[in-house]
This record gives sequence, C-alpha cells and structure tokens, in this order.
Amino acid sequence: MFYTKLVWPSAIPNKILPFIKKWQRLSSQLLYFCYAMKLFRFPGALLVMYLLFANTVQVAAQDKWSLKRCVDYAMENNISIKQQDVQKRLAELALKQSQLSQIPSLGAGLNGNYNSGRSVNPTTYQFVTQSFFTSNASLSSQVTLFNWFSKRNTIAANAYQAQAGGFLLEKARNDVAFNIASTFLQILQNNEQVHVNETQLTLTKAQLSNTQKLVIAGSVPESNQADLEAQLARDSANLITAQNNVILSTLQMKALLNLGFEVPFQPEIPADISNIPLASLNEVDPEMVFSAATTTNPLIRADSLQIKAQERNVAANRGAMYPTLSLSASIGTSYANNVNEADPGKILGPFVDTLGLVNVNGTPYKVVSNPAYSFGTRKTPFNTQLSNNFQQGVGITLNIPIFNGWQLRANYKRSKLNLYNQQLTRDQDNQQLRQDIYTAHANAVAAIQKFYAASKGVDASQKAFDFATKRFNLGLMNTIDYITTQNNLFQAQINKVSAQYDYIFRMKLLEFYRDQKITL
Repeated sequence: MFYTKLVWPSAIPNKILPFIKKWQRLSSQLLYFCYAMKLFRFPGALLVMYLLFANTVQVAAQDKWSLKRCVDYAMENNISIKQQDVQKRLAELALKQSQLSQIPSLGAGLNGNYNSGRSVNPTTYQFVTQSFFTSNASLSSQVTLFNWFSKRNTIAANAYQAQAGGFLLEKARNDVAFNIASTFLQILQNNEQVHVNETQLTLTKAQLSNTQKLVIAGSVPESNQADLEAQLARDSANLITAQNNVILSTLQMKALLNLGFEVPFQPEIPADISNIPLASLNEVDPEMVFSAATTTNPLIRADSLQIKAQERNVAANRGAMYPTLSLSASIGTSYANNVNEADPGKILGPFVDTLGLVNVNGTPYKVVSNPAYSFGTRKTPFNTQLSNNFQQGVGITLNIPIFNGWQLRANYKRSKLNLYNQQLTRDQDNQQLRQDIYTAHANAVAAIQKFYAASKGVDASQKAFDFATKRFNLGLMNTIDYITTQNNLFQAQINKVSAQYDYIFRMKLLEFYRDQKITL
C-alpha cells in the first residue's frame, strides 16, 4: 500500500508530460527501494541515497539545449539532411561511373561443354560420332574511339549534377537550421506565455483568498467569491493550454532533431530576449536582400548548375545520333579431350611394301621398299592444345544508327524539353524567392509596429489594473469589472509576448535570406 501511495502522484499528467525526466522516475524507485529494504531504520543509508538522488537531479538540470547544440545535433541526425546526402552521393557515383566509361572495357569468358552423338570436332572441324568434352577461354576488350563527344558531354553533365547535389545538401542543412531556430523561438515564446499565465493564476489566487476573508467578515457578497472562483478556473485552463503548447513545440523540435521522444529536452533560455541582436530595417531592404540571396542561396545556385547539366545532356544525346567508331581486340584458346597426336614412345613396324616383280634370267624377284616405321597415338596434352589453338584478333567497328524506333531522336527532344523545364524552374524559384523576401519584409514592418503598440497597451492596461485593484480593495468596484480589467491586462501581456517573438522571427527570417545563417 505504501508503494501505491508513493508512486500514484507521478502518474498524474503534468506540464512536462510526455517528457517525464529520468530523475523523477528514479525518485519513486529510490523511495520504494528504501522502503522495501527497510533502509529507513538507517539514517546514514538515507543520507547516501539522498546525495545520489541530488547528484542525479543536478546532472539532469544542467543538461540544457542551446540553439547551437540543437543545430549541430540536427546536422548529424536529421532525416531530411540524410536523405539529401544520399542523393548527393548518388550523383557523385553517376559522375564516377561516366568518367570510368572512357577506359577500355575488359571482359573474360570461360565455358565447358560435354558433347555426345554426332557433332563437330572443334579442332579438326570434322563430324564425329563420339562423346567428348571441350572448353574455351577468351579475353576481349573494346574502346570507343570517337562518338561525337557524347561521353564527354555526359561526364560534364554529371559533374554539374554532382555540384548541384552539394548545393541542395547545403540548402537542406540551412532549411533545417532555420526551422530549428524558429521552433526554438516558439518554445521560448510558449515558455514565456506559461510564465505569464502562472503570474495571472497566482494573482487570481491571491485575490480569491482576500475575497474569501472579506466574505467571512461580511464585507462583500458571496457572489464576488464565486466570480473569482470562475476566473481561477479559466486561468487554470489557460495555464494548461500554455503548458500543452510547450509540449507540442518541444515535440516538433525533437522531430527536427530526430531525437528520442523519451529524452528530456530543456531549452537554454536567454537571460533577456530583448538583447538578441537584430538588424535594422534599413539593413534588410528587400531588393538588397534579394540581390544578396541570388548569389548565396543554395537553391538558386543549384538551379544554375542543373541548367548547365541539361545543356550538356542535350549535346550528349545529339552526339548519340551520329556514327560511333570503336576499336576491339580479343584473344582465346580451346581444349578438347578427343584430340590425339603421334606418340613417339609407341613405334609400330617395320612395314615393307612390295613395289613389283623383276624377272632375272627367268627367275622373278620381288622389289620391296625400305622398312618403314609408324607411331601410335596419344591424347594431345592440355598445354599443347592451349598453345596450338591460341588465337588473336583486332577489329574496328563503325556503328551507324539508321533506324531504331525513333529512340535516339526522342531522347534528344526529351533532353531539350528537360532543359526548358529546368529554365522555368529557375525562373519560378527566383520569383518565389523575391516574393518570400518582400513578404517577410512587409511582415517585419508590421511586426515591429505591432510590438510597439502591444508595449503601449501593456503599460496602459497595467495602470488601469493598478487603479482597479485599489478601487476593488476599497469596495468601489464590483468583481465583474475588476476581472474584466485583469483580463485586459493579461491579454495585453500575451499580445506583447507574441508580438515580440513574431518581430524577432521576422527579422531573423530576413537575415537568413540575406546571409543563409541563423543566430540568436
């Protein structure tokens, strides 16, 4: 039962869920361990456990995430960056493969066959009816001598694509860095709104406590207490909403970081958000920012390289429609197990042939040839056959494309359309960049004016609330009017916080377009 009472409060949802810190879970486990092992009887053991727990809390509290740490972590772990890095490496592989295609190709072949029945002897090229085994080995090479620079243009196109892949990777990194910065600002803003709501809730609780005393004393009606209790409920709901916004923005940050959702995330909050360095509006004139962005924006630079790549692809596909001259060379040999040769170790003979008869004095005599000898046969050795059957060849080939289903012509026209489409993509990206910059500048001008107005609104609402508090304490103002004045101050404070962070975000967005860097 003790363990149930001990752990149950930690199961209540609170403002840090679902990011329950490890030291909080550990605290319940340590207390249960002390109870189970009956360590409460030994004060020294409790002191040691307390020191261990305090050290764990201190380490957890020190583990805060600054903006720089978030960006550095994302550069190594963000999924979008990893995907773009894969695309960059694929482009580099395509470049390497096209460069190596200039080197002569080299291939080797080895095969074996078992023949049975009537077939052609591979060495005598005569038909024989027997079973035998043959084997062939060959080595061939081929190189393109001239193909109207098709390969060279392909290499150049792949080189431009590889460079464009590098800029697209840089764009992915910049985009992630900016998204992290904006999300980091959102977390800071949500935390600030939590503080405002907590202050509002504390103030309402104090007013409710004072009103309860006045109701008991009979100075004010009970309706005043009921109104403040309703206001306290609304303030509590607003605080819960603000705390949930912190959770949601933290989840978004963890998704950008590719960080485990169970890992605690505590942002390093600047001492004073108003001290964040910001450029003046004169330094981020939209036309000046756009002029700088056209030379620094990775997407614009990648578009330029991809246009050059498409131009080279057009030239490569045009060259493929012309004749190609290539040089080839090959060597080979063969072996068969039914090839025989004379065996010097097997002498057959002597053999004497009768050439005719000679009549000498009426007596016939045979005329014979000199004794002749022949040799037996043996299987021709493997090495001898390889040497006897060795052959070489060199050839020049001229391949003239005449008709192949309009494939080469279609590839050429397709590459021209791809070039035109890439030019349109560049123009669209330039137009979108200019529109985004002018929109960001207009939003920045509106944000700073809104912030100044919100600041004045807070000052005026604070004065009105101070006067209302004095009148309410003297019984000169009813509860409804007092709560309305308090809500006006609360809303003005929220508006100021939102306007301040919105202004910072808009200015940082313009700085990002200009410098492709984000700092707080």
